[in-house]
Formats: sequence, structure tokens, C-alpha cells
Amino acid sequence: MRIRIAFQAVLTAVGLILLSPAVAHAHGDTVKVVVTGQREGHVTVDLTWENDGDAVEEAVAATVNAVGADGSRTLGPWLLVRDPAAAPAGWTTAESLPPGAWKVSVDVGFPALGHGALEVGVPVVDPAPPTGTPGPRPAAPTGTQAQPPTPMPTPTPAPATASEAPAEPGPGAAVWWTTAGVAATALAGAAVGILLRRRRARG
Repeated sequence: MRIRIAFQAVLTAVGLILLSPAVAHAHGDTVKVVVTGQREGHVTVDLTWENDGDAVEEAVAATVNAVGADGSRTLGPWLLVRDPAAAPAGWTTAESLPPGAWKVSVDVGFPALGHGALEVGVPVVDPAPPTGTPGPRPAAPTGTQAQPPTPMPTPTPAPATASEAPAEPGPGAAVWWTTAGVAATALAGAAVGILLRRRRARG
């Protein structure tokens, strides 16, 4: 059983090896390499067949090299990988270029030969501001702004004046009281006199 599985694996590998030249022959023997630029520092490349313009759908063996504009910096070789954010012909690099000007070259060795180059500029990206930064403080109130109303003082009751004081009894009241006293005295005297007369009459 193991021998049969191993034999089938060998046949499959041989078939893939024989199929690759057939596929290359159907599309041509040259891969067109177009370096389209960069996205966040990652080199972007389109790979198509030179003869018919079809996208290269096979596995690709390609390297990317980058040299600084002044020639003092070099990066690579990096491998090309599928770009999921691009069209079927899109490829990119897992690594990213630092900010600056770069001369990028791409060399393809499989499934066919191909070469492309382009000068790429990577801009400097400002760092995001830290979170939690306090916002501007509110401006102090000026003279033109409305002020809060000033509470009015509670009125204190004023002392009673002479006009509000209780009126004192006048001379008329004194005369009335005198007359009333005299009348009461007279009635009392009359009553006493009547009682004395009755006692004398009985005696």
C-alpha cells in the first residue's frame, strides 16, 4: 500500500514538471514584469504573459532588490507574494521599504524569465497623535459675556413708626370713663338707700 502511494506521488510530481513547460509554451516563454509602485512601503508588481497578456496564475519564483537613490543603501533580495488587495496579476512583497527614493528591480526565473524596474518614492508618514491628549480649555469669561444674576438682599422689616403705634386714649375717652364711674356710684348709692329703708320698715 505504501509503495503504491509513493508511486502515485512520484507520478504526480513528474506530471507537474512536464506540465509547466506546456503551460509556458501556451502563453509564451517570457513574463512581462511591470513595477507599479508601492503601497505603504510594499513594492507592487503586475506579472502577465508577454504574448497574450494573461495574468500569471502559476507559482512564481521572483526576487526584488532595491537600491537607494544615492547608492549607499541596498535592500533585498525579497520574494514576490500574491497581493490579495490587487487584481489577479498583482504581486507584492512581505517586506516594506523605508521612506526615501529607491530604484527597484524585479527578476523572474519561473515559470518563465522576466525583468522589470522602476524608481519608487516612499513618503514619510507622520506618527498618529497619542490618545488621551487634553483638548483646549474653555476661554475665561470676558466682560461682554452675560454674568450670573446677583441675588437680591432680603428686605428687613422696618420698625413701626409713630403712625403705626397704637393710639393713646384722648380726652373724650377720659370723660366717658368719668361719667360712667359717676353713674355707677350713683346707682350703687341708690341701691344701698333702698335696702336701708326696707330694713327700717320691717323693724
